[in-house]
Amino acid sequence: MKRKRRFLRDPLSILLICIIVFALLIAGLVGGELYVRHVADTKVAQAVACEVKDQATASFGVTPLMLWQQMTKHYTNISVQTAGNNIRDAKGMKLNLNIRDVRLQSSANSKGTIGSLDATISWTSDGIKQSVQNAIPVLGPFVTNSVTTHPADGTIELKGMLDNITAKPVVSGTGLQLQIVSFNALGFTMPKESVQSTLDDFTAQFTKNYPLGIHADSVQVTDTGVTSHFSTQNASIPNDNSNDPCFANL
Repeated sequence: MKRKRRFLRDPLSILLICIIVFALLIAGLVGGELYVRHVADTKVAQAVACEVKDQATASFGVTPLMLWQQMTKHYTNISVQTAGNNIRDAKGMKLNLNIRDVRLQSSANSKGTIGSLDATISWTSDGIKQSVQNAIPVLGPFVTNSVTTHPADGTIELKGMLDNITAKPVVSGTGLQLQIVSFNALGFTMPKESVQSTLDDFTAQFTKNYPLGIHADSVQVTDTGVTSHFSTQNASIPNDNSNDPCFANL
């Protein structure tokens, strides 16, 4: 008993006890931070992967601590990237997404707000070729050879054995449109208007009617394909995600 009292009066012993307690607290904080961050990253990545039908990775901003963000329900920055295999039926399409200032504050009309969302979508030339061949079989004759991009005039050329279409990607409403510039149909009987309508239906599947007011801002033809930018600001998060099973458990 006397030895124990002497130990507790010893300044060095007290210092060692404080250091051990502090180390345990830090270890617990780091462990909790890593666990909460891993769970949050995984849930967001799984939701996006489910929505786009491709693998995805997600990460939350390093500051402030994830434990603090979780406690305050204020998430400063979330980044998401997909593998680039496809977005829904569009092959060779990759998504880079950045979401800022998410505040989860439930009200009668929403779960919270998103300060801003910026998305860059890259679509490779080969991906365009595969997409049109797979999703629009009727246009197969136009892309038996290749898809060539022309950055100088902002057009893409779908080439077949006898036929070819030159189209210009443009912002149309909230999404994108492949607007036909020239139409050479030597071995094809489908009229130009029907081809344009078919292309419009195809692009609408993966560029229009996004939630949260997400809309297309710009589109650019590059040497390797097409790059577009989508965004929204000050968006309200719907109360009910039950209609979208991918995001129902977020």
